[in-house]
Amino acid sequence: MQTLYRRLLRLMPRLGVRVTDLAPGTALVSRSAARYSVTGADNSTWIVRRTKDGAADDTGGSGSAVRLGESGAVLLMNAAAGRDERGLQLAAAEYLCTQHVAAMLDLYGVNCVFDVGANTGQYARRLRRLGYRGRIVSFEPAPDTFARLEQAAASDPEWRVYPCALGREDTAAALHTGWKTMNSLLAPSDYGKGRYARFATSDTAQIPVRRLDGILDEALEGLTGPRPFLKMDTQGYDLEVFAGAGERIAQFVGLQSEVAVLRLYEGSPPMAEAIAAYEAGGFGVTGMYPVTREATTGRVIEFDCVMMRADAAPTP
Repeated sequence: MQTLYRRLLRLMPRLGVRVTDLAPGTALVSRSAARYSVTGADNSTWIVRRTKDGAADDTGGSGSAVRLGESGAVLLMNAAAGRDERGLQLAAAEYLCTQHVAAMLDLYGVNCVFDVGANTGQYARRLRRLGYRGRIVSFEPAPDTFARLEQAAASDPEWRVYPCALGREDTAAALHTGWKTMNSLLAPSDYGKGRYARFATSDTAQIPVRRLDGILDEALEGLTGPRPFLKMDTQGYDLEVFAGAGERIAQFVGLQSEVAVLRLYEGSPPMAEAIAAYEAGGFGVTGMYPVTREATTGRVIEFDCVMMRADAAPTP
């Protein structure tokens, strides 16, 4: 059997295919013209970087990949990110976070995801790619961005969208806009201004703000045995969204929140305060994944924090 395997390996280049033997039972297959380097991280993990004439590929194609654990999952990265070890780490963290969230949605039988701070629908589209088929309810207050979100959701009957923000009370507020994916109801902190040049100028738009508990019945209408999950990415406003759920937060089986170690927005809660509030609401941490880091110090600026309500887990 081993002899046959080696004969096949020798035959592959004649067919225009390159095979790199990584470990017993594991091989990397590519077009023979593709040039890449393979670095073993441990006995089940490899970093694969595509190269061109011995250097990183600058063509804008897939530059590198990471195989993560025994599952054989592969994380593709562009060439520029592949040259930056910090970028590699953060991309791997994002991959692991999305996989973990998908696993929790499945484990807890989630049938409605509240996507608060939806932007143009990136989070919802990712859930669909990962196999989630339940209802998604997205909230995005920036008018131009909402138009793109509405278009993205148009062909998905189980994806509903609302042109508003969520917060502690029903009101109207000024949203700082012009910061791409970082539009916020909060002004930037001194630290934020020092980190992001985009915070130097901004426009504002008056937008409606609603409490989550006031929209919950409408959003869950038609679902049998609702088991909602709350995802928040509101640029420093997550705890206000959480407060707006009131006592009905007990209906949620889990949540995901971007918590800040180094605060980018004036008045946003520190990480410890946010997590303590979520824990007081009955949630426990199941995963913490770095979102951004300081290049000069390595300090994490923000984490994606995933929390679930343990007493809502299915009985084995």
